Amino acid sequence: MDSTAIITQVTNPKEEGILSCAQEKVSQCNISLKKQRNRSIFSSLFCCFRSYNVDPPTSNNNTSPLPPLVEENGGVQKGDQTQVITIPTPPTKYLLPELKVSDYGRKCVVIDLDETLVHSSFKPINNADFIVPVEIDGTIHQVYVLKRPHVDEFLQKMGDLFECVLFTASLAKYADPVADLLDRWGVFKARLFRESCVFHRGNYVKDLSRLGRELNKVIIIDNSPASYIFHPENAVPVQSWFDDMSDTELLDLIPFFEGLNRITEPFYLQVCLLAQRYD
Repeated sequence: MDSTAIITQVTNPKEEGILSCAQEKVSQCNISLKKQRNRSIFSSLFCCFRSYNVDPPTSNNNTSPLPPLVEENGGVQKGDQTQVITIPTPPTKYLLPELKVSDYGRKCVVIDLDETLVHSSFKPINNADFIVPVEIDGTIHQVYVLKRPHVDEFLQKMGDLFECVLFTASLAKYADPVADLLDRWGVFKARLFRESCVFHRGNYVKDLSRLGRELNKVIIIDNSPASYIFHPENAVPVQSWFDDMSDTELLDLIPFFEGLNRITEPFYLQVCLLAQRYD
């Protein structure tokens, strides 16, 4: 197995030199979705009252082959100009355990790992926050992990407000020990890995309908639009992070989520998420 296949991440433009056409589209999408986060939650709430009609999930007859060992999850593949996204039927057994009493009434926030909270590399990094040994085909490899600026403050605040779930398309043998080191406060009530994703048209998709939570109370934070292609109306996109230590994305998100926490009506929650993406 290719050592890089255990980690699902987008490509660092600095390493590529020249972005491919597909990567440029994803980058443009991320930039267009980013908002000025210093606006108040109520300003975002009333700036846009476009309603969403979400079609119910249809049966999944997708018989695509097993995924290749290409773990770049950066964009949505397009065939014809108009693309129909088939949402799989929710399973009889859900991915998450029963809701704990302490989380009753809380919204569920699904948080991505790579390029959202951390950046990892098999190349040595002098200022790595963690070095995680990972066994691949009988050989131990060192994974060097950088924490995104303000990730500690962000996680603690999110844990105070929501039921938080780590959901990554990377393998558990890498992501689980990273989460152990990253989440010192027990913020994540559950951890989901690649096997919990749906492989759809070359991408690992995080199907929120399989969680076992009310979909209108679920929010996903992710740098890859392909990850939430089944439920884009539930997404809070973030810019991919690699090594910019002046980045404030997570810090800027805190006031927005503090505002979301005060919203009880699902409709207004959807309006706020919509405004956050397109404002």
